Amino acid sequence: MPQRSIPLDDLAAPFQIERQPVRGRLVRLGPAIHEILTRHDYPPAVANLLGETCALAALVGSSLKFEGRLIVQAQGDGPVAYVVADYDTQGALRGYCRYDAERVGAAGDGLGAPGAKALLGEGVFIMTIDQGADMERYQGVTPIEGETLALCAERYFAQSEQTPTRVRLAVGQADSGAGPAWRAGGLLIQNIAEDAARGDTAEAWREAEFLFETVGEDELIDPRLAPETLLYRLFHERGVRLFATRPLAAFCRCSRERIVTVLQAFGAEERAAMVEPDGQIHVTCEYCSRVYKLEPTAVE
Repeated sequence: MPQRSIPLDDLAAPFQIERQPVRGRLVRLGPAIHEILTRHDYPPAVANLLGETCALAALVGSSLKFEGRLIVQAQGDGPVAYVVADYDTQGALRGYCRYDAERVGAAGDGLGAPGAKALLGEGVFIMTIDQGADMERYQGVTPIEGETLALCAERYFAQSEQTPTRVRLAVGQADSGAGPAWRAGGLLIQNIAEDAARGDTAEAWREAEFLFETVGEDELIDPRLAPETLLYRLFHERGVRLFATRPLAAFCRCSRERIVTVLQAFGAEERAAMVEPDGQIHVTCEYCSRVYKLEPTAVE
């Protein structure tokens, strides 16, 4: 049997609706998001929010045309203090969520799982583009106004970039043969601005939006549904072209050297107060939960 040229999971792929001024990207996350979400004992609602944030970071970050990072963050006064996902243009993805377990439990007492607005409360949605140490960061900030993270992203594009954009995100557990595991998916379409060659693009955009609305969250995370099949289901009437995919992987940039640099920013007395009974300084990475144990002299 010939090997598939397009992987089923852990990928970001751009696509174009044939002969239409509409482009988009598709993200499918399997083992990568399972690794990220199981590094901490997140309640299901919090894991869902973090999974959506990671999928969104990959959706938007995979469009970058330079080497760098895209950071998606939302923070507020709700049960979740902040959620952050960090994507770099090599396809490395990591994420973390800080929350109050008791307040999250109370938020879920009603019907249905709490969404982004219920979890984050009043706050801000932030996208940061980092092109490296020699370049100034670009950061866009909008209020958290939508009930879902997808709506927050749509309003961000409308306000910050004036680009008509639709986003759909999905997170859940599914069994691909090895038992239930976390999965995430995302779909994004954007209207290409009209010009002399394209003419009015409004009608084409309305048609694409109508088709976009028919995608189900279960389709975005279905481990048996190939990416090209999903896109064909949505846009087969016009035709859709799937371009080269970019692999995604869970990866943390923490290292002993980075930890030492952070600790050196503290004064000697502060570092002395950090020493544990075993005579070492213990530091746990928020993202991947790896524990670093360092001799105080190593930090000096």
